[in-house]
Amino acid sequence: MTKLLEMTLQAVGKLPPDSQDEIALAMLTLTGNEADPEDIDPAHLPAVLEGLAQAKRRDFGSDAEVEAAFRRFER
Repeated sequence: MTKLLEMTLQAVGKLPPDSQDEIALAMLTLTGNEADPEDIDPAHLPAVLEGLAQAKRRDFGSDAEVEAAFRRFER
């Protein structure tokens, strides 16, 4: 294991369990060893299906809309 990966795992180990699981799933996805798909909350299913339909139609947000969405996550 590289030093960088070791440092990363130590940092992740200090996070709450839910955050650790999210990062672990992302790492598994990047390595091609994906875990079982997560269940979709029934309350979110209509939005997920609408998003898939939009993608199929190639109905994507503009650059400005995407940038505005990401800005909401900035601290």
